Amino acid sequence: MRASLQLVDARCISAARLDEYLGWLGAGEAQRYQRFVRPERRRQFLIGRVLARTMLGELLGVAPRDLLITDRPGQAPVLAGPHPNTSFSISHSGSWVACAASADSALGLDIELLDGARDLAALAAHAFDAERCAWLAARPAADRLRAFYHLWSAQEARIKLGAEPAATVELFHPELSIVLCSAKPLDQPPTLGSGL
Repeated sequence: MRASLQLVDARCISAARLDEYLGWLGAGEAQRYQRFVRPERRRQFLIGRVLARTMLGELLGVAPRDLLITDRPGQAPVLAGPHPNTSFSISHSGSWVACAASADSALGLDIELLDGARDLAALAAHAFDAERCAWLAARPAADRLRAFYHLWSAQEARIKLGAEPAATVELFHPELSIVLCSAKPLDQPPTLGSGL
């Protein structure tokens, strides 16, 4: 089982390309795009959907613009059509947008910008059980930031997957915590590509 993962810095996508990508959205997606108030959130949404279509198009041998992504209230979007095992997961944090895709397995992806200005102990107490909080507190101060975000990203990726993962992979990035969970074991960890 294979999965691919692409990461894009949204600041590097020109306004002209964003305008072109608007034509890739389905009617429901275009309506949702218009409802976002913040320009940054609009950009994240659009780039995530284009990135998903690009990756899925490569997997399936279909033109990306021909793929239909269906939104489901309270759930992750899905690829419409006769592709029952094909899965994708989109995540964003700050200016970064990522997508993981597979033709064989359900996926859950989370990326988080490493932000040392946040009160990590308070966030951990709210998000994690006592065992994880104790483990985090025992980490050397220099390692605590990345350790916190690894726990956070792993938890979010599992939630997105919606099941206990058969594989959990952390990919290194200097600015981000990146964790991918897969419902099936991976033949090899995905490499981190830069799409679009």
